[in-house]
Amino acid sequence: GKVPASNVLASAPSDKNLDAWRELGCRTTHCNLEVVHRSTLVFLATKPHILPGVLEEIRPAVGPHHIVVSLVAGVTIQTLQRLLPPWTKVLRIMPNLPCVVQAGAMVFSRGTNAGDEEAALLKSLLSSCGLCEEVPESYIDIHTGLSGSGVAYVYLFAEALAEGAVKMGMPGALASRIAAQTLLGAAKMLLETGEHPAKLRGDVCTPGGTTIYALHQLEKGALRATVMDAVEAATNRACDMAKN
Repeated sequence: GKVPASNVLASAPSDKNLDAWRELGCRTTHCNLEVVHRSTLVFLATKPHILPGVLEEIRPAVGPHHIVVSLVAGVTIQTLQRLLPPWTKVLRIMPNLPCVVQAGAMVFSRGTNAGDEEAALLKSLLSSCGLCEEVPESYIDIHTGLSGSGVAYVYLFAEALAEGAVKMGMPGALASRIAAQTLLGAAKMLLETGEHPAKLRGDVCTPGGTTIYALHQLEKGALRATVMDAVEAATNRACDMAKN
C-alpha cells in the first residue's frame, strides 16, 4: 500500500519466480541491470552464494543516487560495500516469514554512506509489513536466532499445544485454530500493554489453579532453558555463515 505496483520492477532468472510479481501488477524482467537502470531503491534478495556474481554484474550501473538494500543472510555491510562502488548507500535488513501477512519483525542497519533520509525511507516502506527497527549490525544475527528462526519455534509450540488438546479429545482442526488464536492474543497483549511477560504470566495464574500446575510441568521440561539454547544455537549458526 506504500507504492503502486507499477512502480516495482522485479528481476529473476526464470519466469516461475516472477509469476507472483506479475499477478500483483508489478513489472518484471530477466535483466538485473535493467532494475538498476530504472530504479533508485534496489533490493537484493538472492541466496548468499549467488550474491557476489549479481554484485559484479550490477556494479558498473550503481550510481551515487542509488540506495541498495540487502536481505541476504550472512553477508555483512562491510562485504557489500567492498563489492559495490565506494559511494554506494548500503543498508542491510533481516525480515521474517510473517512479513507476508503484514505482521513481520524486521531489523536493519545502515552502511557508511546511508544517512537518516535513507534509513527513514526504508523504515517507512517496511513498517507496512510489521515491526521495523534500526539496530547495530551486530544485532542482526541475534535477530535471526530470535525472530527469523524463532517463527519456527512458535509453530512447533503451536503444534504441541493443539496436539495436547487432541490428546484430551478435541478435534484437530478446532484445536489448531484455538492454539493459533491463543498465540496471537498473547502476543497482542505483550505489544499493547508493554508489560513484562513474567507479569502477564503471573496474571493468568491463580493459587492452586490449572495454569500453575501446567507451568510446573513446563518448568520440569526445562522449556525456558531449551528455548534460550535454541536462540543461542541459531544465532551462532548465523555468525558462522557470515564468517564463511
